[in-house]
Amino acid sequence: MGGANGQLELTIRPMKPEERLYCYTQSNQIMAQTGCIGHLRADMGSDGRHFYSDWDDHIGSLKTDQFKAELDAVVNALRFDGKYGGMLKDRRSLAAFCMGRPEGAFDPDRYDYGYRVDTEKYAYMLRLDPNPGLYNVYCYCYVREWLNRHMERAKQGIRFITSAYKELFRIPDGGEIRSQLPDGRHLDEVCRYIDETHLEVGRHLYHICEFAELMERAGITVMPLEGR
Repeated sequence: MGGANGQLELTIRPMKPEERLYCYTQSNQIMAQTGCIGHLRADMGSDGRHFYSDWDDHIGSLKTDQFKAELDAVVNALRFDGKYGGMLKDRRSLAAFCMGRPEGAFDPDRYDYGYRVDTEKYAYMLRLDPNPGLYNVYCYCYVREWLNRHMERAKQGIRFITSAYKELFRIPDGGEIRSQLPDGRHLDEVCRYIDETHLEVGRHLYHICEFAELMERAGITVMPLEGR
């Protein structure tokens, strides 16, 4: 579970933009492919000095004794080990950690910060908010190899094709499309990469050819919103 002396070793860095998708609850398909074990959330109480936490399973079969022991060790290290900046010690320390590493900020107009913590086997995707009155910590836990493999494949983007398999365009994982309806209305939806031939549009899972056929039959024109 760590370095040469058997001690826990963590690497911590700000999330890349494409990694921010994985610090929220995903669909069952994506959680299965990425090895999302579950997530922990915590708030630091009205005085900012506590750590009230709860846990939700996503793939319970991956919650092994080894993982549970490591999760406890990771949380304790982030709370009490000065080597890792004491980021979860209390709300004041959490705010100082985030303000000192602004490259973790999701957006200038939001208070969310994202950091990835890796061990040898697992990846911990931390979404942090130092403000009182909210959950201050969300930690989504993954089998590191599964997450990395899925994200590497997702780099190819999501394909949109005609029913004859002619490629129309691609968008990045988490990008949006606009479906232009025959009556002039339109619908904008977020899309997620599943694999080379499957995607999610909103909350619905499709084969890329099935989606193309549905759009063509309904007279709907689909276009990417990226770069508009």
